[in-house]
Amino acid sequence: MRGKSSHILAAVAFIVFVDMLGIGLILPVMPRLIGEIAQTSLDRSAEIGGLLTFAYAGMQFLCAPFIGGLSDRFGRRPVLLTTLFLLALDYAVMAWAPTLAWLVAGRMLSGIMGASWAAANSCIADCIPAEKRGGAFGMLGGAGAAGFVLGPALGGIAGEVGTRAPFVIAASLAALGVVGGLVFLRETLPPERRRAFDPARANPLGALIQMARTPFVLSCLVVAFFMQMAAQAQMSIWAYWGELEFGWTPTISGLTVSLYGVLIGTAQAVLTGKSIARFGAANTARYSLLFGIPSYLLLAFATGTPMVIAAIMVGALTGMTFPAMQSLMTMRVSEDAQGELQGAIASTISLTSIIGPVMMTQIFGHFADDKGLFFPGAPYLVSLALLTVAIGLLWRSMSGIGQVPAATGVTG
Repeated sequence: MRGKSSHILAAVAFIVFVDMLGIGLILPVMPRLIGEIAQTSLDRSAEIGGLLTFAYAGMQFLCAPFIGGLSDRFGRRPVLLTTLFLLALDYAVMAWAPTLAWLVAGRMLSGIMGASWAAANSCIADCIPAEKRGGAFGMLGGAGAAGFVLGPALGGIAGEVGTRAPFVIAASLAALGVVGGLVFLRETLPPERRRAFDPARANPLGALIQMARTPFVLSCLVVAFFMQMAAQAQMSIWAYWGELEFGWTPTISGLTVSLYGVLIGTAQAVLTGKSIARFGAANTARYSLLFGIPSYLLLAFATGTPMVIAAIMVGALTGMTFPAMQSLMTMRVSEDAQGELQGAIASTISLTSIIGPVMMTQIFGHFADDKGLFFPGAPYLVSLALLTVAIGLLWRSMSGIGQVPAATGVTG
């Protein structure tokens, strides 16, 4: 990746980093802001926070194919910069929000604009050679992980100044991302490779129907769904589980999350490209996902924090799976439908954010109740079962894959 492609990758990685940094910034103060606005207790704030998360994920699920379709029609640069600019305005609105209704509207708009992930990944599919895309997708994932790890730490510090300060900083960072994009990001989709915008395809169902025309891509989307559903255990119960099982303080909980973010970001940004170059994308995807098995087993039966850290270190290697899958999927989809593909991927992942937290927290609550079988690690066994399904589907999908031919599946 040299010259123009490397500059575009650097610019997109910067935008993704800034975007995820802003998302992470507001996490530590969101419960307090909800309490201040709604004038309610912490437990009620947590319930409202869950609804806000649902609204965010729901809008991202619905709108990712729409954003991806727009980028296929008008180009990546205007769509990416417009969504980032509107995200800056959204953070500013939430910093000012006088009522809960304004905050709800803000989170819904954040979900819509968060679907810009589809346009960012499409930039990579447009300009990075097929054999190097896995490494490039890994670098984007690493940039996002770095932003998400740093964001909560900065948000916690800024929250000491004022509950709304992190939102002001997030708005400023998003605006900085727009400026950086205007200066450094060049369009990656030339006019001759664009397609007409089709409303029938710019929605989750329409995008899924289009992806189903290429069975390999559809199979990978199903694998991604089960992978992300498994990962919802960590995302949904981590702090509650750690406090109940090991007496973690918020600091320890935050440090373990940061450690996981650093390790998975390193795996994506550093190891993915090297592994694909040596073993191929298919083998990288297949074998890296297997590391999730010992990781979930360690989490389910952990007897102390050292076992949790071991699980984190092993599980971080699964971070190579998704970028490798992405690179293979982009090779099977035509140039004028890359945004649609990335929108379908984003919708699939967002769907797990709608279903997963409810499912995992309910399982945790049931087995954390000392009136019955006490086994707080039960959600991780459910994750193991989901991951096993993903592994089976992935190995079946990847069997016999060597060099993938030029795209002949989904077209405009």
